[in-house]
Amino acid sequence: MEPDFWHRRWEKNEIAFHESKVNPLLTACFDQLALPEGSCIFLPLCGKTLDISWLLAKGYRVAGAELSKMAIAQLFADLGIKPTITKAGKAEHYRAPDIDIFVGDIFDLSAAMLGHINAVYDRAALVALPRKMRDRYAAHLMNITHKAPQLLICYDYDQSLMEGPPFLPPSGC
Repeated sequence: MEPDFWHRRWEKNEIAFHESKVNPLLTACFDQLALPEGSCIFLPLCGKTLDISWLLAKGYRVAGAELSKMAIAQLFADLGIKPTITKAGKAEHYRAPDIDIFVGDIFDLSAAMLGHINAVYDRAALVALPRKMRDRYAAHLMNITHKAPQLLICYDYDQSLMEGPPFLPPSGC
């Protein structure tokens, strides 16, 4: 996917992937990660998901990566938080207590920029990427999070009915 595709989706408010409530699979499965309060959860391609406010309310710290500055501006407005914004390599770093979001290309994010991650919560990042990008994405995610445990949510549907995104998950997901 080209970045312009996602920027246009946010500009036109074509964000059907944004859920109006916390993802029920997050609330049902999160405890399986067995993380102590204060752990840092990384959300790749996070958008303005309500899952972030749920994690913060449970006492976790959140780190995220998102391509759309518009999405992150809306996220912080919805949270009622005014972030400090600084430059971090090619990305912009939006920071507030217990939340660090990097706006830019996830492939420009490094382990040093991200800091210590206890777990990854991928609700829609993997399925947002075409198959040809997934191996690179998975390797990069493992590298920048030092192979932190992951809660991965995938979708299964007849890909012939819709070209994507979302794209079909790899088999066994």
